[in-house]
Amino acid sequence: MPTTDTATVTIRIPTPLRSATDGQSTVEVEGRTVDEALRTLVDQYPDLADNLYNEDDELRQFVNVYVGDDDIRFGDGVETPLEAGDEISIVPSIAGG
Repeated sequence: MPTTDTATVTIRIPTPLRSATDGQSTVEVEGRTVDEALRTLVDQYPDLADNLYNEDDELRQFVNVYVGDDDIRFGDGVETPLEAGDEISIVPSIAGG
């Protein structure tokens, strides 16, 4: 069986974004990095694009992404490498004042 560098990972979809994923709370995608996995997710569910990415095609400031329990902002960011079975959580920040 040929080996590939692409890992199948699970992305946890927060409740406010589930309307864009047909109500699914998790979606399995493939990707070597967080960026690849999120872009695959957006390819499958284009309605998520505006929620995740800004007009410069960068991850929105108020979208927190975790691989397991690790916030990617304190590691390699969207270039964080993934392994098969990893779980990515999208956590929208709640702004308050």
